Amino acid sequence: MKRWHLFAGGMGFGLLLATALGFAVSRSDDSELTAKTFAGTPIRLDDGKLGIVVLGAHPDDCEIRAGGTSILWSRRGDHVKFISMTNGDIGHWKMAGGPLAQRRFAEVSAADKMLGATAHVLDIHDGELMPTLENRKILTRLIRQWNADIVIGHRPNDYHPDHRYTGVLMQDCAYMVGVPFLCPDTPALKKSPVFLYSYDRFELPNPFRPDLVVSIDSVIDQKVNALAKMESQFLEGGAMGSAERAPKTAEERKSGLARVRASFRRRFAAVANSCRQQLIALYGEEAGKHVKYAEAFQLCEYGRQPSEEELRRLFPIAAQ
Repeated sequence: MKRWHLFAGGMGFGLLLATALGFAVSRSDDSELTAKTFAGTPIRLDDGKLGIVVLGAHPDDCEIRAGGTSILWSRRGDHVKFISMTNGDIGHWKMAGGPLAQRRFAEVSAADKMLGATAHVLDIHDGELMPTLENRKILTRLIRQWNADIVIGHRPNDYHPDHRYTGVLMQDCAYMVGVPFLCPDTPALKKSPVFLYSYDRFELPNPFRPDLVVSIDSVIDQKVNALAKMESQFLEGGAMGSAERAPKTAEERKSGLARVRASFRRRFAAVANSCRQQLIALYGEEAGKHVKYAEAFQLCEYGRQPSEEELRRLFPIAAQ
């Protein structure tokens, strides 16, 4: 017998939209439900591989910050979930609401499939994420449900309020994921995940510190092609776009997508160049000097504090 289970955040457009978008529904056999978690969704079983949760404020943030590393993780059999904390429903200059949320979910699902990640989008309005107790509980349950070994999110001093509060919520969950009487419907983790921040260039009140830098040279084409799937954001300009910027012909669309891919290549090359010394330390003098594209992460003071050797094992440093 098959059953359908609903596990959306339950906010914003509500359950009807969540069901229509498909990001709140999963199917499983009765036999898989022996260990239930958030709203009946089974806990990811421990198969000896890592469980990684990447948090982004909007349906594109996880993909930009950790898409290349996700491919490398998935190639070695690890399990990656990308969670968008909002549904992106005001992230366009022309359309908004349910139609935009539906479009952005379709885009991010296509991208995440290419990146080897499972897509999950919470039903919270874009621009309205708050670090509430309700949202802390939702995220605590989701981290437990994925049986996470690694959790990555924004730093809480980012430019966008949704980004900042994603970082705050991640920090607020770092201890609570192991507390059994918070959200007792979802079994607490017996291990403490490693929490990290994704790369940014903000200096105040403190600059980003690249504790772990991953070469994505071998997967850069796959990553930029996945990002190009999110045309509402990168081809049409998202919330700050315009009718003038949007392509009007097939040729304009083709050249526009080429510019999108080139722009992202420059962006990830800039990460590699700004983290050159860390790349050399991780990959060795010769290899580190020649890394062209990278993603970088900063270890959070909350959660488990791995040794440098363990951090190298957790991340796909040699998987090129």
